[in-house]
Amino acid sequence: MEADSVDDPNRWRALWATLVAGFMTLLDVTIVAVALPSMQRELHASAASVQWVVSGYALAFALTLVTAGRIGDAFGRRRVFLIALAAFVLCSAAAGAAPSITWLVVARLAQGIAAGSLAPQNTALIQQMFRGAERGRAFGLFGATVGVSSAVGPVTGGLILALASGEDGWRWIFYVNVPVGLVALLLGARLLPRVAPGPRGRLDPVGVLLLGAGILALMLPLVLAEAGGLSRLWWLFLVGLVILVGFVGWERWVAAHDGDPLLDTGLFTATRGYATGASLAALYFVGFSGVWLVFALFFQNGLGYSPLASGLAVTPFAVGSAGAAAVAGRLVGRFGRLLTVCGLVAVMAGLGGTALVLWLAPADSAAYLAAPALLVGGLGSGCVISPNVTMTLREVPVRMAGAAGGALQTGQRVGGAVGTAALPGLFYLVLTVTHDDYRDAVALSVGTGVAFMVCALAVAVADWRRDRSGAGGRPPETSPSHAHVVQD
Repeated sequence: MEADSVDDPNRWRALWATLVAGFMTLLDVTIVAVALPSMQRELHASAASVQWVVSGYALAFALTLVTAGRIGDAFGRRRVFLIALAAFVLCSAAAGAAPSITWLVVARLAQGIAAGSLAPQNTALIQQMFRGAERGRAFGLFGATVGVSSAVGPVTGGLILALASGEDGWRWIFYVNVPVGLVALLLGARLLPRVAPGPRGRLDPVGVLLLGAGILALMLPLVLAEAGGLSRLWWLFLVGLVILVGFVGWERWVAAHDGDPLLDTGLFTATRGYATGASLAALYFVGFSGVWLVFALFFQNGLGYSPLASGLAVTPFAVGSAGAAAVAGRLVGRFGRLLTVCGLVAVMAGLGGTALVLWLAPADSAAYLAAPALLVGGLGSGCVISPNVTMTLREVPVRMAGAAGGALQTGQRVGGAVGTAALPGLFYLVLTVTHDDYRDAVALSVGTGVAFMVCALAVAVADWRRDRSGAGGRPPETSPSHAHVVQD
């Protein structure tokens, strides 16, 4: 039986410890990209091998999420969180000290495993520590963390490289995690609630292998896109879909025979809002994750900005996202899915407006003229990510919170992988066809990202209409009486 820690007086301080750790792991998805040229020069690496510094981390991150969430459910989220955070700090130090590209790639793979083990504990601990309106506010802060960490990665990396001069400057991209991670580790050890873990059961090794193989098959062509992975390994998409169908069949068989499935398929079929929220998140992150690389390519390669200036150019989005996410967490209980619908409309308007400005504006004033549109997009994004997490996980039993949060984030990571492969790929394709017309390239690429958000909007509108019809025209409350939280 898992004890209830909702009345823990340290829960808000404990939340900040988890958010700092989560910010680091998500920041490391994008912060490294600006330092790749420096790494390649100093370590005498090929372009294909140095790309694994980014793609290997993302791949290991995604492969670990669901299994780590299930382990946290069974063996205790506090314990898994602290072990994963300690491993992340050690791997960060190892990456910073890497004497060769092989060492660096191995350290990044291990760092990705640690990050993927830590991430689902964040949402599970929020489920465990908070209820009702407090849970919405906590998820609002979590959503702000997700949005800001994704958006400020390039500017943070550029700032570190600007401050750390010399060829070894890139090492501080990793070293900076060590002191921050140690502080979060000490705070987590002191503040996170000590509760008895749920029933351990078995960890379903067949399910682990099937899910891991399916995700690997889907993501490998994407993470190797710059090395020709899409053209050489496209058949892995079909293999991955077949394996995932087999995974679903196996999980149903395990559940039907009173076993312990890795991921209970009832989350998608019987838990209201979960399938919709997971689908919306995956579609949204295709556009959301991909546009940042496109903006970096446009500002740095097209307009000649430094990495720091390029990151600063998109800072209005991060500012808007952070502010709106914290407020949206307080409003989701009142407005429900309508908040996500309005947020998606604002993101689409903001990014669409940005694409139009960058297409038409003079090069010397493009960043300034695009700032208002980016701010609108950021405000909208803050009303998408955190409310969607709250709406998706609101009726998930606490005993399944880790696996459910891991599956939700897996969809985000796969969607992000699609976006970071497809949108920059389209950017380069347009450059080839138009003979280096960067304005056309950024407009079409960002417009394609907005098209995926239109698909997410269709999902959100359908869910909103369903909620209205089921609640007599009123949005469902995310209060304890409606959350159906099951204590084990």
